[in-house]
Amino acid sequence: MTRQRLLRLALQIALFVFVVRYLATHWSEYHGVFEKAAIDWGALTLSSLFVLVAYVLLIQTWRQVVEEFGERLEFTAAMRIWFVSNLGKYIPGKVWSIAAMGTLSQEQGISPIAAVGSSVIVQLVNLVTGFAVFIVAGAPTMDVPLPAVAAVVAIGAGLLGAPRLLPWAVAMVNRLTGRRQAMTYLPPRAVWWAAAGTSMAWVFYGIAFQFFAIAVTGGEAYGALSDWTAVFVGSYLLGFIAVFSPGGLGVREVAMAEALQRTGLAIGAVAALLVAASRIWLTVLEIIPGVLFLLVRPLARTDFSADR
Repeated sequence: MTRQRLLRLALQIALFVFVVRYLATHWSEYHGVFEKAAIDWGALTLSSLFVLVAYVLLIQTWRQVVEEFGERLEFTAAMRIWFVSNLGKYIPGKVWSIAAMGTLSQEQGISPIAAVGSSVIVQLVNLVTGFAVFIVAGAPTMDVPLPAVAAVVAIGAGLLGAPRLLPWAVAMVNRLTGRRQAMTYLPPRAVWWAAAGTSMAWVFYGIAFQFFAIAVTGGEAYGALSDWTAVFVGSYLLGFIAVFSPGGLGVREVAMAEALQRTGLAIGAVAALLVAASRIWLTVLEIIPGVLFLLVRPLARTDFSADR
């Protein structure tokens, strides 16, 4: 067995163990939450479909960014890599998803630069577009600080300008230090693809959350789509950037409960129900596909050399 296969096997075992431990530890905290809900299964199904559409958008976005690096990856292979590496968010620390994505991508014949570079680009752009969607959607009801808006605009401008600025920055560092670092190349269209795909995915997440609220409250969830989108996106992002919290556990829930009450979408027991139920809902939709892909035989490497 090669060193790369051993690394992949160890990574998959670690992911599987951490996911099982995560579920065993925290599932009891939400035990019986659905027994208190008058579930509209039609709305819940529709909500889940919107989440899956967001997943497909993110997978295709990452796949397109990989292609901007001159590589090719079949959608089925990209889907397996994305779902399995996504399990890394349930391990403390936020680098495991990128590490898993890089390892599994290389197994499919993708170069290390394309594998890691595409993952980093999509993750960074996803954060920026997420905060942008939150600011736009939450502007009517959320008291978004002006410095936060300025920071998102500045970071977004930096990412959009990165393809042109990166070679210049490397040249400046070489000149100042006297060293000869490689002239890193960042495909310009990769950033644009990432921005477009992740922005649409955040919007679909917001739509999904509104339908989910309708599903678990028996159709009693009211409010504008923009407010539901702001609540979900804002709490999700806060959970994501909390590096100490696997899967954003705790941070996302506190932020969501506060946002639901601030916007007037839900208070008291209804807010608590939405917070707890949404954690179960997203955990199931994220973990089940990843675990299933872990259990099936890895896809064979696809050779596209004849097409190049």
